[in-house]
Amino acid sequence: MAKTNPALFMRQVRQEVSKVTWPTRKETGVTTVMVFIMVTLAAIFFLIVDEIISLGIQGILGIGG
Repeated sequence: MAKTNPALFMRQVRQEVSKVTWPTRKETGVTTVMVFIMVTLAAIFFLIVDEIISLGIQGILGIGG
């Protein structure tokens, strides 16, 4: 594997970073809010599913109350 000197490596990194399309502040904010909403919905979904399974197992085993 060919070795690259640090100066050349930094130039290559800067070239690659300049090709990236960075999101705007608004896009980042909207995406963050959407992630929080989806995490909350997933948590509620799994809470409900867990309660249903728990009730089913308690019914089958005749334990709990």
